[in-house]
Amino acid sequence: MSERLTAHERRGAIVALATSDGRAGVEELAEHFGVTASTIRRDLALLTAQGHLARTYGGAMPSAPAVETSFGQRSHEAFRQKRAIAAWAAERVGRDETLLLDAGTTTGHLARALRHRDRLTVVTIGLTVVNELADADGVEVLCLGGRLRHISQGMVGPFAEAALERVTADRVFLGADGLTVERGICEADLEQTRLKELMMARAGRVYVLADASKLGRRPFHAWARMPASWTLVTDDGAEPAEVARFRAAGVEVVVVDERGRPSRYA
Repeated sequence: MSERLTAHERRGAIVALATSDGRAGVEELAEHFGVTASTIRRDLALLTAQGHLARTYGGAMPSAPAVETSFGQRSHEAFRQKRAIAAWAAERVGRDETLLLDAGTTTGHLARALRHRDRLTVVTIGLTVVNELADADGVEVLCLGGRLRHISQGMVGPFAEAALERVTADRVFLGADGLTVERGICEADLEQTRLKELMMARAGRVYVLADASKLGRRPFHAWARMPASWTLVTDDGAEPAEVARFRAAGVEVVVVDERGRPSRYA
């Protein structure tokens, strides 16, 4: 190529080439983009981790359609990173606040971190959040109700949406299956994305808790649009270029280390 692309542009072009040709080889890609084979291998490793491609011997091919994993499967993925993200989020919460907590594994970690708080109200659609706070005497728990999505252990649908109209919150903490600068939060189900948008509209501060593996991913075709102001909280495994893209779009990004403290490398 005569014009040198940014790393993000090059990876997008790699996905497009693999999709159109059915396969993309390392050596061919290196020659096409004018970069080293090791650079292409790093690109392919990242694109594979993000679910865009599947690795083959000597290259990559388009990945199979994404399949939503169960809550139990997700609970073992990026465990330490999710716990660290939740620890940072818990430090933002003060007494007498009302929170909206999404369903998901990372918000489950956040609920656990809030178990010993006093004078706190948590409004949630997540069964894990309810279970974590069931014996937390200092936390008032309000369940929005609705239809249970067994695979996500969360409530969705018109009952939950109607209940949201009756509450507001100081902060909302959301999870995501994928997250991009251009489109927002990616989920497997349209009802999930609609509920996330409504939750964001009812809160004073919006936080998306997403470990590094979620950034730049588009595993499904349902999207929640983001408000003008929101905060992304991720871990220090996030690619610096991906973090920079969110910041360039005006998003506040907090990158935490394994202890839940802002990373000095962010």
